[in-house]
Amino acid sequence: MNNWLKTLVAAACATGLAIASLQAQAAEYRDQTLRFAFQNVKDHPQGLGAQKFADLVSEKSGGKMKVRLFPGGILGGDLQTVSALQGGMLDITVLNSGILAAQVPDFALFDFPFLFENSEQAYEVMDGPVGQELAKRLESKGLIGLGYWDLGFRQVTNNSRPITGPQDLDGLKIRVIQSPIYLETFKALGANPVPMPFPEVYTALEQGTVDGQENPFTVIEGNKFNEVQKYLSATNHIYNPQSLIIGQKTWNRLNADEQALIREAAAEATQYQRQVTQEQQGKALETLKQTMQYNEVDKQALAAFREKVKPVIEQFSKDIDPSLLKSLHEAVGQ
Repeated sequence: MNNWLKTLVAAACATGLAIASLQAQAAEYRDQTLRFAFQNVKDHPQGLGAQKFADLVSEKSGGKMKVRLFPGGILGGDLQTVSALQGGMLDITVLNSGILAAQVPDFALFDFPFLFENSEQAYEVMDGPVGQELAKRLESKGLIGLGYWDLGFRQVTNNSRPITGPQDLDGLKIRVIQSPIYLETFKALGANPVPMPFPEVYTALEQGTVDGQENPFTVIEGNKFNEVQKYLSATNHIYNPQSLIIGQKTWNRLNADEQALIREAAAEATQYQRQVTQEQQGKALETLKQTMQYNEVDKQALAAFREKVKPVIEQFSKDIDPSLLKSLHEAVGQ
């Protein structure tokens, strides 16, 4: 490249950077605070992702836009939070995607038991046509999808015995999230599922109202369920995508620049949150092993679990848009 061309390229780059800088300075951001509620504690990957999002929003808006965090379910369970978003009393939340089946039935497909083999496969589906189409369908329910976070695979804890196969769940009262597919999955496995808001779980375990619960390693460790549970079994029965959503009433109050900033911050926070989750799952498991009896389910038992839940998948598939179901099966190679 000759000197004249180098000079021209350098000038063009400088001009481009100057224009970008002017555009950023010209963006219209107003002083405001958005309220972000979620169920886990601040130092859980969910909370760390929320803090990253809050930091990015503040940074990108020059401190004009702020995000106030309400961790630990202090403003109520997930269903209450979603309702508050729709009513404009709350702005942002992140929750198990399957819970949104109460709003858009097709979201139930994310809670199909034994659907994903690993996190990377799940990311491809969530970031691809299936995840994007589901996010669009939230708009008619007063919600705007901003991305999908990672909670990890769910595992079973209880105070009665190790779960080595479906037979070990017989008769156990297991707390599940307030989603029909969770209820039917654990019924099919022989347990007595008890739907319950997350903030009530620790006390229910402590008092023996339920025998056990099911959550990813980081949730179990972060909420100290190991203090009131003896057995931890790696069943990997459901993978938990998390939907990051903002209320449409809040969204409509934002101008175009603010909306673009929120989407940009959400995308960056999503990548950060997924990385943190991957790192902390292993750390949480090692911590839990110190106080709980741990076992992994072998391949033969896993096949027995899959066989038990086939009727559940067939039942809920009937309520899913056939085109979405087809896209899902193609994406996971089934």
